[in-house]
Amino acid sequence: MPVISAPHEFNEEDLYVDLHPVVGRSLFLKCEGFNFAGSVKVKAATRMVELAERRGLLRPGSVLVESSSGNLGVALSMIAASKGYGFRCVTDSRCNLSTRLLMEALGAEVHIITEPHPVTGLLGARIEYVQALCASDDRYVWLNQYDNVGNWGAHYETTAPAIARQFPELDVLFVGAGTTGTLMGCARWFSDHRPSVRVVAVDAVGSVSFGAPPARRMIPGLGMGVRPPMLDESVVDDVVWVEEADTIRTCHQLARRGFLFGGSTGTAVSGAVDWLTRHDAEGLTAVTIAPDLGERYLDTVYQRTWVQDLFGEDALRPDEGAAVERAVPRPRQPESPSPALSALR
Repeated sequence: MPVISAPHEFNEEDLYVDLHPVVGRSLFLKCEGFNFAGSVKVKAATRMVELAERRGLLRPGSVLVESSSGNLGVALSMIAASKGYGFRCVTDSRCNLSTRLLMEALGAEVHIITEPHPVTGLLGARIEYVQALCASDDRYVWLNQYDNVGNWGAHYETTAPAIARQFPELDVLFVGAGTTGTLMGCARWFSDHRPSVRVVAVDAVGSVSFGAPPARRMIPGLGMGVRPPMLDESVVDDVVWVEEADTIRTCHQLARRGFLFGGSTGTAVSGAVDWLTRHDAEGLTAVTIAPDLGERYLDTVYQRTWVQDLFGEDALRPDEGAAVERAVPRPRQPESPSPALSALR
């Protein structure tokens, strides 16, 4: 029987869903939402806070501040409450209402950016606000999830080896790309330890992370308005882009079989199924990652009026649309993350 004294000490690491009965392809879904923060972000949040403490950046009276579309903000709210720090989450209008309320329930202050930066959009405006806040008061400590070794390092040390233990014959791993912390941690680990495993990034149409043109994105979680500073494409084999309407269709498809997952999961599954179909990969062992569950998306992805207003009635039709693969296979170049890993110690 697990007994814990701090909420971030618990995370279910080894739960998978066999999606073949749902999507008609051999695909296993690693469920990361079963912890007190409700998402995979608890790993990165815990690691980044621990690194900041170890380096003497956090002390009594410190106030954590971070730009987040939601899940990392919840994880940091939980950890800050547990450890006695203040926390201000800087988000924007795309953040789900339930997520904002959850952060506030945990004692966080939520600041919502409504006006985008003219060049870098809402994300750029969020980061600009964080930088100004930290410059105005030295109590504020910005972990900077976009360029923090603890972000990808958490997944190098936990997520990737956990998948490898359960799937020793793994052929392909699909990872959604946001800040690319999960993607980089997993891709670097498999590059180092199982280079035969193909790592495919799944991104949202409208995200500029891999050089695609910017476009409107309404579902928080995956995608970036600027190139992620920690992204190293040499350890990524392929990229698949997914339209947000297909994200919604996939979420509803899973929900009709009793599995309520978040928008990032719908994107990852849609992209994985498309890639497997295009490559006629029925015999491959494939895994993708569900970053969170679906309760926080009841007023968006699972709300009919919201979907119809933004994407039209077609987004609720299960048999229309598919992910769009827009990149050619990427040759992997050997790279060792060992020098960067020394920063984790």
